[in-house]
Amino acid sequence: MKTDDTSLALAAAGGDGAAFATLIERQYDRLFRLCFRLTGSQAEAEDLTQDICAALPAKLQSYKGEAAFTTWAYRLCVNAAHDRRRRAATHAKAASGWGDWEVNRRAAEAETEEAIDWLTTAMRSLPDDLRDTLALVLDDMTHAQASDILGVPEGTISWRISQAKKHLAALRQEETQ
Repeated sequence: MKTDDTSLALAAAGGDGAAFATLIERQYDRLFRLCFRLTGSQAEAEDLTQDICAALPAKLQSYKGEAAFTTWAYRLCVNAAHDRRRRAATHAKAASGWGDWEVNRRAAEAETEEAIDWLTTAMRSLPDDLRDTLALVLDDMTHAQASDILGVPEGTISWRISQAKKHLAALRQEETQ
């Protein structure tokens, strides 16, 4: 004698593992087909069906047998698909603009790298004293610290930085013409 799905669902709700296993065995393909029609994607349908089956033991506690099990289970699938779509829409809305932000961040990063590369190359053309002074100041040294390290007056550091800026500006001017 074959037990109907409603009786199996009620038994599974009461904790009968064998009834639950039989119910899943009977209904899994049907639930998957509905999930596939709701999502339009095999991978999404597989995920959704698995999620539904995983949540089914807890959900069965609310099943009272007033409707056919398949009707109740289909409603569960439709609700789960709606929830998934809402979460995806919320995620897409939250993620909106992040792609542009990342593109802009990478462009700024590339621009910074290009400027650093240019400066590194351009500094090679500076006389040694200007290059050494500029390197220290670019490394967050104060003029006073740089003057101590190089053994020259602080005013000389300021003059060297000014000369290095003039030299680099002239070099940049030549390159852009």
